[in-house]
Amino acid sequence: MKDRRAGDPGEQPVGIDDLLERVREGYERIEAREAYDAVLAGDALLVDIRYAALRERDGLIPGALVVERNELEWRLDPRGSHRAPEATSHDLRVVVICNEGYASSLAAASLHQLGLRRATDLVGGFQAWKAAGLPTTL
Repeated sequence: MKDRRAGDPGEQPVGIDDLLERVREGYERIEAREAYDAVLAGDALLVDIRYAALRERDGLIPGALVVERNELEWRLDPRGSHRAPEATSHDLRVVVICNEGYASSLAAASLHQLGLRRATDLVGGFQAWKAAGLPTTL
């Protein structure tokens, strides 16, 4: 049986920039204003994966579900025993938000692997949301 972690012997390692490009090809990312409008329309769940120090420094997005990155898959898997009450269906449109829109891309790709095909992430992350003048709280 092939060790899936090892990869092919001749395969070159993938750098993070290439990895980000590859995972982002698998879904359409969303801009801050579009995400805000989707939330207002009841068509999206914002999920803030920033770590506590950033949330304390910059504030929160009202109504966003805060889930630490290391818990994301467990909390958003609709079939999981540790799911958040908001994780009701694989059809849920999840918008993952990190600080600047990098870690959230990897997180959204991971949610796709769980069957959350409408998962996406916010271009520019929390900083883009804030720069667009959208609501935040401290």
